[in-house]
Amino acid sequence: MSDASQFDIDRTNPGRWTVTFSNPPINMFVPDTIVEFGALLADLEADASVKVVVFESANPDFFVAHLDVAKAAERPEVLGFWRDSVLRLASMPVVSVAKIRGRTRGIGNEFVLACDMRFASRQNAIFGNPEVGVGLVPAGGAMEWLPRLMGRSRALEFVLSADDFDADVAERYGWINRALDDADLDAFVETLVLRLASFDRETLGAAKTQINRFGMPTAAELQSSIDLFFPSLASPAGQARRAKLRGLAYGVPSDFEMNFGRYLPQLGQSGNG
Repeated sequence: MSDASQFDIDRTNPGRWTVTFSNPPINMFVPDTIVEFGALLADLEADASVKVVVFESANPDFFVAHLDVAKAAERPEVLGFWRDSVLRLASMPVVSVAKIRGRTRGIGNEFVLACDMRFASRQNAIFGNPEVGVGLVPAGGAMEWLPRLMGRSRALEFVLSADDFDADVAERYGWINRALDDADLDAFVETLVLRLASFDRETLGAAKTQINRFGMPTAAELQSSIDLFFPSLASPAGQARRAKLRGLAYGVPSDFEMNFGRYLPQLGQSGNG
């Protein structure tokens, strides 16, 4: 990884990596993030000593804010890279753990869904896929992972409402493993990771592969959502909704980005798209 990487990798502990994502000011994913993430996975696959990888954020308010849609539209091929990357993460023998503080929306939520386990701060974690509220459809895996985790009706509530959900709801719905008090989150994850790292890598990988038979989407399923994304990006109704974002401090530290879900009804009235 280059010095300019958005992912800081700590390899100092035997059998484990800790990867900290940082893309100031609000940890948005841009096309370069996706490319760098693919390179990170290649490095991870090449390190036969690693058993567990923990993903966390350098920003306490934003784990991952969301995708920079305008920049992604300029490089549509990156969604194909993203599809391949999340499948690699989910299928590799390394156990991936997301330690979540802050807003985790859009592609950020889809990133943690591709991780093997998700643990979140009860006081400081918010989840959301706001795409429908801005005239788009989730294209990074939400519509494939969520029904498997929480069932059809709850997945529909989450995706169609495009609202923000706290960690307690996320735990009840089954899309994170546990919500923990913020003061307990680090110690809990550390204890789990040390335990996992004490086990045999090949056995961990074999068990993960067997469980994946019942929980992973296919590349074709993920691609079917990508195929819906770009037509929705071009739709006049969606473009009209997204034009209103320019007046709401989109993409910068703001009350809008802190409370995305609360603002989305302002982008259009019921019955008007």
